[in-house]
Amino acid sequence: MIEAVAVLADCKALVRQLVDDLRRLTGSDPETARVVDNEYAGAKAAGRTALAKPEWAEGLYAQVAVAWVLGCVFVRFCEDNGLVPDPLLSGLGGRRAIALDHRTAYVHAHPAHDDRHWLREIFGRYRALPATGEIFGDHNPVWLLAPSADGARSLLQAFQTVDPEKGEVRHDYTDPAWDTRFLGDLYQDLSDHAKKTYALLQTPVFVADFILDYLRVGPFPPRRLRPPVRAVAQRGTRDQSA
Repeated sequence: MIEAVAVLADCKALVRQLVDDLRRLTGSDPETARVVDNEYAGAKAAGRTALAKPEWAEGLYAQVAVAWVLGCVFVRFCEDNGLVPDPLLSGLGGRRAIALDHRTAYVHAHPAHDDRHWLREIFGRYRALPATGEIFGDHNPVWLLAPSADGARSLLQAFQTVDPEKGEVRHDYTDPAWDTRFLGDLYQDLSDHAKKTYALLQTPVFVADFILDYLRVGPFPPRRLRPPVRAVAQRGTRDQSA
């Protein structure tokens, strides 16, 4: 079962490591620097930022790092819950060994590639699936910037390393209910910089339920979106007391 607090702590550490990695890579890799320069120029031209490039770039690094970490968590969730045929990233029991074999086969077929390419290969396969294609679509920052080879290796190993006390990989993402709400909670808390800058907050359950109650999907017009105040107050009271 998912231990949300432990997952968050480990993933926040991974995000910090990737942000540092991307910052170093921008200073040493011309292609990465070019992408950052182009993104900054586009943001300035569109009036989306008045920040100096170094400060603005921290936000970009945070977004990209969160995308890579959250992408891996989502893949593990799908793998651990048997939503895909074969594990590619990691997994419990024998599934970890299967994932390692897939990586080995990929590296043998592409000897010039490293774990950046392998992780993008995994994300690309999920992009090709009807149910997960939008999650890993072109808008996803994992296609904009990649960590260094060492950074990608550290990320991959974080999901594959066996905890000696448990004799298993560190986290179990199985959930009989297949409830993915924890991903939204994780997303809003992964980067303190992104949370402060972009005010990332997941919609409360009672608000989401309210919207669904008052919207009708289909060819019919939606219900009115402003119910009596008393109804909203009652809904909030019920959620708070739950």
